[in-house]
Amino acid sequence: MSSASIGKPVPSSSHGFFRRLTIALSLVATLTACGGHAKGVMQPLNIVAEPKGNAVVDMLVATSRQPSGDPATLFSGERSVQASLTDVAVSIPSSKIRASGTVQWPKKLPPNPDTDFAVVRVQPVPDVPQAREWVRKHSSGGHAMVFIHGFNNTYEDSVFRFAQIVHDSGADVTPVLFTWPSRAKVFDYNYDKESTNYSRTALENTLKALVEDKNIKDITILAHSMGTWLAMESIRQMAIRDGGLPKKIENVILASPDIDVDVFSRQWNELGKNKPNFTIFVSQDDRALALSRYISGDVQRLGQINPAEEPYKTKLEAAGITVVDLTKVKSTDRLNHGKFAESPEIVQLIGQRLVTGQTLTDSDVSLGDGITALVAGTVNTVGQVTATTVATPVDLLSGNLKLPKKKKPADVDGAFQTQNTPSQ
Repeated sequence: MSSASIGKPVPSSSHGFFRRLTIALSLVATLTACGGHAKGVMQPLNIVAEPKGNAVVDMLVATSRQPSGDPATLFSGERSVQASLTDVAVSIPSSKIRASGTVQWPKKLPPNPDTDFAVVRVQPVPDVPQAREWVRKHSSGGHAMVFIHGFNNTYEDSVFRFAQIVHDSGADVTPVLFTWPSRAKVFDYNYDKESTNYSRTALENTLKALVEDKNIKDITILAHSMGTWLAMESIRQMAIRDGGLPKKIENVILASPDIDVDVFSRQWNELGKNKPNFTIFVSQDDRALALSRYISGDVQRLGQINPAEEPYKTKLEAAGITVVDLTKVKSTDRLNHGKFAESPEIVQLIGQRLVTGQTLTDSDVSLGDGITALVAGTVNTVGQVTATTVATPVDLLSGNLKLPKKKKPADVDGAFQTQNTPSQ
C-alpha cells in the first residue's frame, strides 16, 4: 500500500471482501476449535487396576515435536531437531459406556477411567535398541500400523484418536503413532504445512526402523488430512533415495487427503514401479478440504474428488487405486472431515481387511448406507454422487452451500502413469 493511499476510503468491494474473510475465519475458528474437554491429559493415572470392561491400547509414539517440559502435555507444537520416542498406554471405557467411533475426553482432571479415555502409562524410550525391544514385546502377527494425524492436532489429540482407531478397528497390529509439530491453532495452517515438510526425514527414519525390524513382516500407513502430505512425501523421498520402496510397506491408506490432485499424481508416479496397495477415503461434502481448495488456487483436493467422474474413474481404476466414497455417510463432525474414524464400519474395514492385505470386494464397501467405492478391477461398483465444487468460504462453512455450475475436472491425462524415477 502506498503512502498516498493512507487515509483514503476503502472501496466498498474491499469492505465486502474483508467482511467475508472475517466471517469465514470466525467460522473456521468456531468449527475447528477442540473445546469442551480438559487440556493436558498426558499425566498418567496412578491406579492399581483397570476398571472392569476397559481396554488398554499400548502404542509407540515417535515425534518431531519439541518436549514441553510439562508431564501433562509432554510435547509442544514447536519443532525439534532430535526425534523422540515414548511408550504410551491409554485406557478406554467399556463399550457399555461409549459408542464406537467416539473419543470420551475428560471434562475435568484427573480423568475417570470408568467414563473417560485416560493415560495409564508414559515411559520414554531413549534409544533404538529399547524401541526394538518394545516392538518385540508388542509384535502382533508381524503387522505394524503407523498413523500420521492431520492439521490442528496437539500431541494428546493424536494419542487419543489413534487409541480409538486401534481399539475400534479390532486391528491385530503393533501400533506406532507419528506425531509432527502442529501448533493446533487454526490460523497456523501454513506453520503446520511447513512442519510436515520439516518432519519428512523423521518419518522416513521411523519407517526404515520398522522395515529393518525382524519382528515386523508388513507395514500399513494410515494418514489423515494434512498428514497424508507428510506420508506421501516421506515414502516418495524413500523411494527416490533407495531406488524404490521396501516390500514390507504393503498398504497406504489416505483418509481425507489434503493434497492437490496434480501433486499427488506426481508423488504417486515417483514411487517407482513396485508400489504399495493404495486406498483413499474421500467425501465431496468435506468442508475442511473445500476451504483448503479455496485458499490453494482452486485446485481440487484429492480427498474431495468424485471417483465416479471422468477422468478420475478410468485413471484410478487403471492404476489399481481403491477409492472409498463416504459422501453420503452421516457424521457428527460439522466439517465432515473425520468420517473414516467415526464410522464403525469403516474403521473395522481398515482393521479387518486392509491391514491384513486383503482385496476389497463390492460387498465389503456396502456395509453402511451410502458407502460406495471404486475397487481396482471392478469399475462398475462406483456409485454416482454429485461432486461439490468450491463456492465461498462463508457458504462452505455455514452449511448453506449452494453449488455453482459444475466445473470440468482438472486434466489428469498424464496422471498415474508409471514414469522413470528421477534421481535426487
